[in-house]
Amino acid sequence: MTQTWRVAIAGCHRMLDRKPANHNFATAFDSVPGTETVAVFDLGAETRQEFVACWGDSVTAYDNFGKMLQQEQPDILCIATSQKMHADQIQQAVAAGVKGILCDKPLATSLSEADRLLDACRSASVPLALGLDRRWLVSYRRLAELLRDGIVGQLQSMIIYGIPNLINHGCHWYDAALHLAGDLEPHWVSGFVDDISDEPPDSRRRLDPTGRCIVGLQDDVHLYFTPGGSQRPAFDVVGDQGRLTILDDGLNAWHWQEVDAPPQPLAIPEPIGDFPSGPAIVQDLLDALASSGRTACDVDEARRATEIGFAVHLSHARQGARVDLPAADRELRIPSFPWGNE
Repeated sequence: MTQTWRVAIAGCHRMLDRKPANHNFATAFDSVPGTETVAVFDLGAETRQEFVACWGDSVTAYDNFGKMLQQEQPDILCIATSQKMHADQIQQAVAAGVKGILCDKPLATSLSEADRLLDACRSASVPLALGLDRRWLVSYRRLAELLRDGIVGQLQSMIIYGIPNLINHGCHWYDAALHLAGDLEPHWVSGFVDDISDEPPDSRRRLDPTGRCIVGLQDDVHLYFTPGGSQRPAFDVVGDQGRLTILDDGLNAWHWQEVDAPPQPLAIPEPIGDFPSGPAIVQDLLDALASSGRTACDVDEARRATEIGFAVHLSHARQGARVDLPAADRELRIPSFPWGNE
């Protein structure tokens, strides 16, 4: 018989209808056979009521996270609470016997928080899927495969355009670039935070400004992140045998193989649906549970994508000096944007 995995959702204010959309992981679990959402935790009474009204009376609602874990004993936790709650809640879930975790971004408000939750998952062999969804999009997977197969030869450098902030959305940019680079290990970061002194006191940019940085990877590969050049993720990838330009968030790509020859467009598969990564993330987590394996964006990938943004802030405080990774200062706290029902 096929196992049915019991799912508990923590933080559901973006999951109050059945239309697939970014962050609506309830629709993702609903679309993948073998899962059943049995419980929901949220601090908002009205939000809990709306979730149950949408997803059915078979879902039990809780205003106490620990009580939900104790009474429901879920197999899988989908955690979409504020990132300042993630470390404590994931540690608590792992201790309660949760077998797999899907966590919305950003991961944490400090590197020490990230360390705690990642160590908990690692020590208990609990697979984690951090919802940096480009990891699961067919377009980015195809591009990563082409680079892995040597379309530009040996990778040398990559320019990444359009980073909107350093923590909340920046983690998407870092992870996409690292994925395309073959998940080489970052060794150091040098960067600057944008000047926000002219921003209004209530500006969201004050909570999580953007910036620019260089990330040194193993094999002497360098990543250059800039907020300019594009409003969506775009990449210039340079190798010793060619160049690849990626535009429109991975949907269009051109390949230069010879300096004097015109670029050739590449056929890139387009993701289908309003939330194509959602079911793919859930299925990947189920496969990891079944095989005692790891997901495409598990503890190591989450660590890399989280640490870079904090390291930019640490480098800025030292006038752009290199910060070796892992960063020595694990306590710098950047709460980023409010999440809802906090």
